[in-house]
Amino acid sequence: MGRRTQAERDAMTVEIGYAVVSGFLVAAATCAGICLPALFLDLPAAGERFLFMGGAVLGAVVFAVRVVHVLWRFPRSPAGLSRRAGRPGGTRPDLERRPR
Repeated sequence: MGRRTQAERDAMTVEIGYAVVSGFLVAAATCAGICLPALFLDLPAAGERFLFMGGAVLGAVVFAVRVVHVLWRFPRSPAGLSRRAGRPGGTRPDLERRPR
């Protein structure tokens, strides 16, 4: 694979940061949604432990799935989306009308 430009490296860095932050937020919401009933309800110790462990495990799984999903959708080609130019619905700037 050829060398990437600074803009392409920056775009990938931003995409990784977005994937990690959004994955953390979704995982925290999932974990909180599962663990909060254990804090407000009078459950036996085994029930609380089950909810906390389940929330932690499910939060970690949701984090991994979110990060993989976001990064999988990122264009892998060095040219990014410009490779779509020859496909239907893509743009072909070389065929645009020029003023006469």
